Amino acid sequence: MMVRSGNPAMRLGTLIFATISLLLGAGGTGWPQSAPPTLGLQEQGPQATPPPSTPAPAREDNPGLINEMGKLFDKLPSILPPIKSPSETMNDLSRLAKPATMASGRVACPVSSNGAPDCKQAADQLCQSKGYKEGKSLNADSAEKCSAKVLIPGRQRKPDDCRTDTFVTSALCQN
Repeated sequence: MMVRSGNPAMRLGTLIFATISLLLGAGGTGWPQSAPPTLGLQEQGPQATPPPSTPAPAREDNPGLINEMGKLFDKLPSILPPIKSPSETMNDLSRLAKPATMASGRVACPVSSNGAPDCKQAADQLCQSKGYKEGKSLNADSAEKCSAKVLIPGRQRKPDDCRTDTFVTSALCQN
C-alpha cells in the first residue's frame, strides 16, 4: 500500500496504522494459559464441591508499544495545527494575492502622542494621493530641521533648537 500525502499528520497516521496492523496481524493466537502454580499445599477434609472460581484481578496498564502509540494519538490534536478546508485555503491565498502597487513621494509622518512618528498614517496619505485606499510604508527618510538660531555665530546650541522629521518616501498601496 503506497499513500502519498503532503500532510505530515496523514503520513504519520498511515505509518502508525500500518505498524499496528502488522503487530496485531502477526500476533496469531494468544499466549497459552496454564494452571496457577501450586505450592505443595493440599486441602484437607471432604472435597465434595470444587471451590467457586473468582474473577482474575484487573491487569495494570502495560507500558508497551501499543499503549505508548495510543498516548501519541491522544496528544496529536494539540501538537498539530488545525487542518483548513480547501475553501479556507483559497480565501487565504486570495487575501495574499490582492493586487498592490508601489507609490513614491514624500509625506511627513505626524508625531503620535508618545512622541514617535506615525508612518502608517503618512503611508495611507501617500497612497490616497495616488488613488488607493491604504498603504504600508516601505521606505522612510529622516531629516533634522533646525531654527535659524543655530546659525548665529558663537551661540550655544540648545536641545529644543532642532527636531528630527521623518518622511515616508515609498509605500505599498492597496485598494
